[in-house]
Amino acid sequence: MRPETRTKLAAVSTATLTTVLFKRGLRNVFLQGLRPVGDAAPRMVGPAYTMRTIPAREDLDTLEVFADPANIQRRGIEECPAGCVLVVDSRGDASAASGGAILLRRLMARGAAGAVTDGGFRDSPDIARLPFPAYHRRPAAPTNLIRHHPVGLQEPIACGGVAVFPGDVMVGDGEGVVCIPAHLADEVAEEAFEQTVYEDFVEERVAAGHSIRGLYPMTDPANRPLFEAWRRERNR
Repeated sequence: MRPETRTKLAAVSTATLTTVLFKRGLRNVFLQGLRPVGDAAPRMVGPAYTMRTIPAREDLDTLEVFADPANIQRRGIEECPAGCVLVVDSRGDASAASGGAILLRRLMARGAAGAVTDGGFRDSPDIARLPFPAYHRRPAAPTNLIRHHPVGLQEPIACGGVAVFPGDVMVGDGEGVVCIPAHLADEVAEEAFEQTVYEDFVEERVAAGHSIRGLYPMTDPANRPLFEAWRRERNR
C-alpha cells in the first residue's frame, strides 16, 4: 500500500468508505457487530494478515499447546508484519477470547497497525487503555482454548460476515471496520478523501444555515466557486 493511500484512508470515515465502495457495486464491506475495544487508540489502517479458526476440540486444545512454537495463534502474533492488521475469523463466537492484552501488546511492539476479531478479546479493560486499535464483538474473559482452534494463517476468511482476503485493506474508526479489496485501495482512498473534503465544506455551510438543496449533492453550479474558494482558503 502506498504511503499516500494510508495517509488518506486515515483521514476518512468508514461511513464515507462504504459509500465510495457502494458506487463500485460493493455492498458487503462493513464488518457487522464489531466495535472498538476502547477510545484511546488512533484510527486503524493496514493490510489484512488473516487467521482462521475452527471450533475447539478437547483432545487438541489444552494449555500445553501454548508451549509449542508452531502454535498457529502464537505464530500469527510473531509473524504479522509491521503495518498490517491481524484479522481473526472467530466464526462470530465471542463466548471465549480470540486473544488478550499480552498478545496485543506484542503486536503493538512489533509495529502492527491493529487487531480485529468477530469474537471477543479478554483483558478488555487493559486493551482499552492501549494506544493500539482493536475491534471485537464484545469482551470475552474465557481462554480461546474452550471455543477456538486456530488452523490457518494468510488464508481467505470471513470476519463479521465479510469476506477478507490477505492484503485487503482494513480501515477502522469509532463506528467500526471496513474491508477494502486490495486492488481498489488507491482509487478508493483518493475518492473518499475528496468526498471528505467536500463534506467538510457542506457541514460548514449547513451549520451557517444553508439548505442542502443544490449543495448535497452539488447540483447547483453556483456552489462550485464557493467550494473552490473555501478549499484554497483552508489549503485543503
